[in-house]
Amino acid sequence: MSKKAKKEQKEPDIIDQLLSTIDFHGLTQEQVLGKDGILKQLTGRLLQAALSSEMDHHLGYPKHDNAGDNTGNSRNGYTEKTVLLENQSADIKVPRDREGTFEPVIVPKRSKRVPLFNDQIISMYSHGMTERDIRNHLNNIYNVDVSPDLVSHVIDGISDTVREWQSRPLEKSYAVVYLDALVVNGKVDGRGSRRSVYVALGLNFEGKKDVLGLWIADSEGAKFWMGVLNELKNRGVEDILIACMDGLTGFPDAVRAVFPKTRIQLCIVHMVRNSVKYVVYKDLKAVCASLKRIYTATTEESGLQALAEFGEKWDAKYPAIRKSWEHKWADLSEFFKYPDDIRKAIYTTNAIESLNFSLRKITKNKQIFPNDNAIFKILYLAIGNASKKWTMPVRNWSMAMNQFAIIFGEDRVKIV
Repeated sequence: MSKKAKKEQKEPDIIDQLLSTIDFHGLTQEQVLGKDGILKQLTGRLLQAALSSEMDHHLGYPKHDNAGDNTGNSRNGYTEKTVLLENQSADIKVPRDREGTFEPVIVPKRSKRVPLFNDQIISMYSHGMTERDIRNHLNNIYNVDVSPDLVSHVIDGISDTVREWQSRPLEKSYAVVYLDALVVNGKVDGRGSRRSVYVALGLNFEGKKDVLGLWIADSEGAKFWMGVLNELKNRGVEDILIACMDGLTGFPDAVRAVFPKTRIQLCIVHMVRNSVKYVVYKDLKAVCASLKRIYTATTEESGLQALAEFGEKWDAKYPAIRKSWEHKWADLSEFFKYPDDIRKAIYTTNAIESLNFSLRKITKNKQIFPNDNAIFKILYLAIGNASKKWTMPVRNWSMAMNQFAIIFGEDRVKIV
């Protein structure tokens, strides 16, 4: 056994010393963990001791010490209250001073919960629990009634954080930026309204994802997206190599107006969905198979050939499909210029649709949001949960970076 281990064996820590003074023999679970059990009493006394120590530091002398004579300030009794902790409540007496200048840290004034308890409320809210669900959960777990105002106050406390996040500086350039929207039920002037929430997801030169911002408007349009892109520019974005989006009319022009060097890739998945929207069910599988031959072609030339063959087969029944692909071909075919590693990252907006799917799972628990601010808060928290999984770069990203450097030039590609 090492010297350190022997020392630790001979010198039990503070918790071991404390536990050694308690006789647990014959105690029931209720006596230890119950409403008035040892654990609750111990927690309360530990908090009380910490508060007393804070008061000693505030006054500059310990309780009953003669050093406090004629100092002008002294202890002035206690205020009793029940505080909520991570997994229980505790009864404590908060010391007061005569001048009323004592500001405890561990249990702040006018707070009935330690700061960690706030985190618990925020965490539950971020996973889609309604405020009523949170209050019921706290009542079941902590055996305390939490007022609606208390939960609302904690949740409202993140509004400033959301605003700071929304206006934070961004990186100067991104390899790929995905632009998409989801719909959330909200209210405007007290009346129900379907709110379009626009999301910009960036892929930086490390191959990692970062949500650049959220925006809300009544309807999607190229003019609105131009405002979003200008905001990104004002927050520091100078260059985007490739922008991936759906086929909204005028959207590519809006991107080019703000970032002239950016190349556009319309989402193939969106294009296929729109193409088969009016295809009868019995033709659906065959039409999809014909379309797949277009976007899985090895070269742009073979893709155009597959499109021509699609027209020969389906123009008689669905002439609008081929015309639509031909009209948007310049922005649909961008991915043909790249090797497979880059194609997989840009030919669909799956990256942002995956994010939006996780956001919808959270918002569906709320039938309607009272205002846009409430929508921003829940989505900001949900994005925080989703981003915890974004620890690794896109697969084969180093190979994609080498290709980007060749295609776009090393002056636009930030080699990490």
